[in-house]
Amino acid sequence: MSCNSSEISSEDESSSGSAGFRNLLHMPEVRSMVSRWISIDMPSTFDVGGLVVGSTNKTAKLWMKSPGVFAGRPFVNAVFAECGPGCSVIWTEHAVEGAFIDPAALSHDGKLLMATVNGPVNYILRGERIALNALSRCSGVATDSFKSVQIARSFGWTGTVAGTRKVTPGDFRVVEKYGLLVGGAGTHRLDLSQMVMLKDNHIGAVGGSILEAVKKARTAAGFHQKIEVECQSIEDALDAATAGADVVMLDNFEPEQLKMDARRIKEQFPYVIIEASGGITNSTMRSYLSEHVDVVSQGALTQGYNCIDYSLKIEASAEF
Repeated sequence: MSCNSSEISSEDESSSGSAGFRNLLHMPEVRSMVSRWISIDMPSTFDVGGLVVGSTNKTAKLWMKSPGVFAGRPFVNAVFAECGPGCSVIWTEHAVEGAFIDPAALSHDGKLLMATVNGPVNYILRGERIALNALSRCSGVATDSFKSVQIARSFGWTGTVAGTRKVTPGDFRVVEKYGLLVGGAGTHRLDLSQMVMLKDNHIGAVGGSILEAVKKARTAAGFHQKIEVECQSIEDALDAATAGADVVMLDNFEPEQLKMDARRIKEQFPYVIIEASGGITNSTMRSYLSEHVDVVSQGALTQGYNCIDYSLKIEASAEF
C-alpha cells in the first residue's frame, strides 16, 4: 500500500492531530536537548561509521512495525535538524500524533511507512538510533496511556488518568511527559517546582504535623500553586483538607476503603481534589474508580511501558 499520496514536511505540524501539543514544546530548547543527546552519543567527536559511508545524499524510510499510538514526531524532527545541515523529514499521511495505528492492518508486509528522511547519509545514520529511541519510547508511553484512559472511560468514569514523577532522570522526562499527553492522560506535576507535594517523608521530617507542613508550604506556594498531601489514612486526609490542601492523595489504600473514604472527604470538602495512587495498574484500576475520585495516577505509565517497534532503513545503493 502506497503511503506517499499525502506527505507532510517536517516544518508543517499543522496537519497533525496533535498540533496543539507540538506547540506546547519550546522547540529551540528541544533542539538544544537533542543536541546534548548527540554529543553524549559521540563524546570523542569521532564518527567512524560516518567516515565509511561518506556524505552523499541518501533517502531513508521510517517504518512502524508494531501496533500502538504514534507519538514523538517533534523529537524526530529535532534530531535530524541537529545532526547536520541538509537533512529533511517528510511525513506520510499516517503520521498523525495520537492516532492508534496497526501496521499489519494497513500494509501487506506488517510494516507501515511513516516518513522518509533525506540528506547526507552520515548525518542520517548519526541521528538514526537517537530518533528511534525517542520515537519508540514516546509512542510506548502514549500507547499505555491511551489504553488506560480507554479502560477508565469504558466504565463510565470521567476523571483524569495521570502519570507520576516516576520518569527517566534528566531531560528525557520531557519525551515521556509529552507521550502521556498525546495518549490522553495527565502529566501530573512535571518537576519539584510545579505544584507542591508533601509526601510522608516531608510530614515525618517536620514532626508529623500535616497542619504545620501545609502552612509552611503555603508561605512560598501562595495562591497560585496547588498543594497536595500524600495520606496514609482517613485521619491524615481530613487533616490535610482542613489545613487547606488543594489535593489529597489516598496512597496505597484498599479499593473499597478508598472509595468509602473518598466519599467522606467529598461530603465535608467538596472542592478538594482526591487522587488515588499506589500500585494501581490497568488490570486493577476498575476497583479504584468512583464518582468521588478525581484522579487515578499510575507510575507504570512512565516506568513500565513497552516500546513500539520502528526502524529506519537507508535505500540500498550498489556503490561503495
